[in-house]
Amino acid sequence: MASKPGILTDWPWTPLGRFKWVILTPFIAKSTHSFIVNSPEEKDLSNFLIFPYMMVRMLHDQIWISLSRHRTAKGKNRIVDKAIEFEQVDRESNWDDQILFNALIFYIGQWLVPESQKLPIWRTSGVVMTILLHSGPVEFLYYWLHRALHHHFLYSRYHSHHHSSIVTEPITSVIHPFAEHIAYFLLFAIPLYITAITNTASIASFAGYLAYIDFMNNLGHCNFEFIPKKVFSIFPILKYTMYTPSFHSLHHTQFRTNYSLFMPIYDYIYGTVDKASDTLYENSLKKEEGAPDVVHLTHLTTPESIYQLRLGFSSLASSPQSSEWYLYFMWPFTFWSVLVTWFYGKTFVLERNSFNMLNLQSWVIPRFHVQYLFKWQRETLNKLIEEAILEAELSKVKVLSLGLSNQGDLLNRYGELYIKRYPQLKMKIVDGSSLVVAIVLNSIPKEENQVFLCGRLDKVSYAIVNALCERGTKVTTMYRDDHENLQLRLSSKSQKNLVFPGSNSAKIWLVGDQCEEVEQKKAPKGSLFVPFSQFPPKKFRKDCFYLSTPAMITPPNLSNVHSCENWLPRRVMSAWRIAGILHALEGWDVHECGEVMFSIDKIWQASLQHGFRPLKINHPLD
Repeated sequence: MASKPGILTDWPWTPLGRFKWVILTPFIAKSTHSFIVNSPEEKDLSNFLIFPYMMVRMLHDQIWISLSRHRTAKGKNRIVDKAIEFEQVDRESNWDDQILFNALIFYIGQWLVPESQKLPIWRTSGVVMTILLHSGPVEFLYYWLHRALHHHFLYSRYHSHHHSSIVTEPITSVIHPFAEHIAYFLLFAIPLYITAITNTASIASFAGYLAYIDFMNNLGHCNFEFIPKKVFSIFPILKYTMYTPSFHSLHHTQFRTNYSLFMPIYDYIYGTVDKASDTLYENSLKKEEGAPDVVHLTHLTTPESIYQLRLGFSSLASSPQSSEWYLYFMWPFTFWSVLVTWFYGKTFVLERNSFNMLNLQSWVIPRFHVQYLFKWQRETLNKLIEEAILEAELSKVKVLSLGLSNQGDLLNRYGELYIKRYPQLKMKIVDGSSLVVAIVLNSIPKEENQVFLCGRLDKVSYAIVNALCERGTKVTTMYRDDHENLQLRLSSKSQKNLVFPGSNSAKIWLVGDQCEEVEQKKAPKGSLFVPFSQFPPKKFRKDCFYLSTPAMITPPNLSNVHSCENWLPRRVMSAWRIAGILHALEGWDVHECGEVMFSIDKIWQASLQHGFRPLKINHPLD
């Protein structure tokens, strides 16, 4: 919001929240009904297409968002190399307001301006007139309006809201107070209104003009340069009639230069071109991909998770993963994406962060969790993981951490498969098990003298039970097989604290994979479930409490954090991901794979020293 918000700052439908689009219902219903019942001569195609075209515009904007986030994460041709945080994402979450506003104006405008009804698909004269009117009056008036908005009176009340984003994303282009959007639409309406009243307008001229505005807005705010120099060599006039992403980026970093809308000609005429425009353009084109120091290798979780990735819907990515009702309407695309991942897919860069001079990246294996459960998929999955490891090695990555199911004991023995296959690897592979154990142990109150263990046994559970039994905590197992397997790994002294059969009176339950409803129902009322698994347990008990999967709060100086890691809260990172960062920070020259586990105390102390903090959970056992 602007530093001193003026009148008409908020959109009128802000109180409606996510249901704001319902205000179009009467218009859509009337338009659809008229198109169906009217005779061919009376059908108004231009009116009927208003809402579908608004949806096309939203799709176009979303493609730009995904493309920009992918390109800036990789670093190639990135213009401004600074961080985006949650505050900016929240401020820009209402980017679709201007499309809703346009839809309302078009519906009302067709009613008020009879000449805009029943438009033909194409009229050459209207297309030419639109181009001329935009290049002349619209660009000229916008330039001076924009300069006026930078006067301290208007800037503090309106335009500073837009300039709160130093590092721009495509949707930053439309993040303005309501009053500014009214002014902008009045400008853009000049070609639309004049072509309408002169009977030269067409569906093509209207739709094409809006597409041009959207494309250039997104281009100017995408934060990566991609327009080749050859274009300006072949067509020199484009230097004055088409801006570049780097040209407009300077306006957001310098504020007092490069005011033009899409055509820099008026900046050249009035002497407001930034002197660094050409240099920044050339440097951005030359900029190579950033080389990461640490890579976290993860994968997709549920089919709907594609929308909740950082490359998906930014508003969903900035909140913990959850099932949203409106995503069910996107099932055709969701189903298609699942089919694609069964047969094809290449690991892609999801996000980048920086911390204490380290460049961090998250890479995603394009496979869903359910695919890791099939034996016949293991060879394909291991091949994808192996290719990612070799690519990271070639990129001189220091540490690669394996997240979620990429480190399964049945899949690759917690990564041991790869270090045996490539013993010459300079990069270290980390499964993060030591930090997981440390977080779980520190989640259990020291005075607690008994816990209950439920779920499939693995490397982590063996270490947790061993540590608890050594400090004198009684550990009860539900099944005899689990008890016998654990006894084989404990010293004779620790075996005394491993109990079977035992009562279910323990109020702390350590839960791993496959702890199902029948087991959870045996827990006493008010019990605390502490997961040691990669995935959170299903919450079958409403009368009990569930902790998060092992994770910690990130330090404030870990930058560019503006999306949530799966189901975790904001600025909370999984133990498996943190472990890789700690190995790189400390320079530990060891793998943590297979049966090898790093020092639990050492990695816990390192996490605290580097500013990571345990999650504060309020539960009745505190």
